[in-house]
Amino acid sequence: MLRSCLITLQLIVSVIVFGQGTVPGPKLIPQPVSMQPGAGTYTLPNAVSIDLSDQVPELITISDQLSERIKATTGFNTSVVRNMPNAVIRLQLNKQADATLGKEGYQLEVNDRGIRISANEAAGIFYGLQTMWQLFPPEIESKTVVKNMSWKIPHVNIKDHPRVAWRGLMLDVARHFFTKQQVKDFIDNMVKYKYNRLHLHLTDDQGWRIEIKSLPKLTEVGAFRAERTGRWGDFQKQQPGEKSNYGGFYTHEDIRELVAYANARFVTILPEIDIPGHSLAMIAAYPDLVCTPGKYQVSVGDRFMIWPGNGKFYGILDNNLCPANEKVYEVLDKVFTEVAQLFPYEYIHMGGDETYKGFWEKSAAIKALMKKENLKDQHEVQSYFVKRVGKIIESKGKKMMGWDEIMEGGLAPGAAVMSWQGEKGGIEAAKMKHPVVMSPNTFTYVDLYQGDPLAEPPTYGMVRLSKSYSFNPIPPGVDSSYILGGQANLWSERLHTVRHAEYMLWPRGWAVAEAVWSPMAVKDWKSFVNRTEAHFTRSDFAGTNYSRSMYDPIVNVKKVKDSTIEVSLTSEVEGINIHYSFDEFEPDTFYPVYKTPLQFPAGASNLKLVSYRDGKQVGKRITLPLADLRKRVR
Repeated sequence: MLRSCLITLQLIVSVIVFGQGTVPGPKLIPQPVSMQPGAGTYTLPNAVSIDLSDQVPELITISDQLSERIKATTGFNTSVVRNMPNAVIRLQLNKQADATLGKEGYQLEVNDRGIRISANEAAGIFYGLQTMWQLFPPEIESKTVVKNMSWKIPHVNIKDHPRVAWRGLMLDVARHFFTKQQVKDFIDNMVKYKYNRLHLHLTDDQGWRIEIKSLPKLTEVGAFRAERTGRWGDFQKQQPGEKSNYGGFYTHEDIRELVAYANARFVTILPEIDIPGHSLAMIAAYPDLVCTPGKYQVSVGDRFMIWPGNGKFYGILDNNLCPANEKVYEVLDKVFTEVAQLFPYEYIHMGGDETYKGFWEKSAAIKALMKKENLKDQHEVQSYFVKRVGKIIESKGKKMMGWDEIMEGGLAPGAAVMSWQGEKGGIEAAKMKHPVVMSPNTFTYVDLYQGDPLAEPPTYGMVRLSKSYSFNPIPPGVDSSYILGGQANLWSERLHTVRHAEYMLWPRGWAVAEAVWSPMAVKDWKSFVNRTEAHFTRSDFAGTNYSRSMYDPIVNVKKVKDSTIEVSLTSEVEGINIHYSFDEFEPDTFYPVYKTPLQFPAGASNLKLVSYRDGKQVGKRITLPLADLRKRVR
């Protein structure tokens, strides 16, 4: 009981920073457009009535979800009623639309009479409920009944609506397979933070994850590979006779179930079939679709692309569909026929990224195609392919979207661009009056390092939490009418488990959620850190993993003379004391606090670090070998 009171007090007196000042308020993510905290609290009774103003099917679904959720955590009796003015929770559609709210906005009022959420449409009611849920103590996230709790919620008046329509998360289910239930759990977690687009990366070199009944080998062969454990990219190729014992795919029934599950939570699923590159799983099933004859198999995570740096890469194995092969387009017509039937969304994503063209340059069929179609280079060859795919997708009543490489050689008419190589491609596409989703790897690639590589799971590149928080889906000077919205991407090359995926996604996923929902004027980094810490506690009760790397020191190394290096330390979060040692013992609060740049004493081979705040350890213990630090300045 004491714990409950303390949590409630913390929620009431917490401070949220708005653009021009501070007001007391709850710790919400994403930050609402406007919020007026009250002075009191409302306590949820042990009989919870949920009143619907209209028997709209979507509202009935929402109220049933809410009822089950309240029961599961509080153990209280719940009932869905109609026209009950004194109901505990009232869900009301506006009889006259409030133009400031749009389709997804809401107004949430909590006072002594209870909780009222009003909106123009059911989606707004749903998002208002996500905000309401965050007002309760963190124990409300428990998946089992929490006994002896007083479920208090602070008085507040919130009026809120999203900044952009497309608020996306991409989940790569191709490199590592996530089960149908795991995808549902992913949806449940994303909607807590008002995401509304789930981009499913369904195909790649390491797996084909969607049943195509007219092409059974795509899943019979392409959905499975030999299992490997260890460091991605260093795996040995699958050996002759070795069993393909890892993988899986979604049947038509699975996809329909996922689409329905997502739709009931106001999430639209965008399917991606990644072509012409990243197609090794497809080529393993149908080897005659490649320009380079040979034996092909699904990649197990072995290295067949080399990345020397500066965005350049080259292939040692052809993993591309052949644009000069008419059978490719016949196969793709079958694929997109079934994909279009399964996914009701207006867009289909066709990938188009990282297509190594070196093998095309050597192909006699490609040379003949270039002569026939008057194509001057390999970029125009890819553009020829993309435009033909666009026509196929259009013939299914859908619109095509692709990564920004589809702009090379000429952008297909009507194509939407997902800009991942920074913001440049998206800005150019918007100027060309094409729809754009901003998803720059410099801000939104949440599979990259979020802390020092010596203290994190191996990956590549760096996107710290503060960088993700600074993401602006509408770059200055761009006509916002062509920006559909923004998206964070969770690639799974190096993610082997759900726990690992969650660690990479949260809290950076919270940062991007605020970037695509909240007005720029209410965003504030210090406030976000404070609210993130509150959501760490909520995640603990939910059993959701997350990273605390924001507490870890940022290490900068420079050479000062000969082989001597100097180490400078900074932090993303204020109030952090970084304690260090050179004597091979783990530092604690009795060890020195970092003040000025450090040089290794003679004979020392490791610098050990740990972050404390207010006398408590908040960061990981990190060991920085001198040999590794020297490599950073070469």
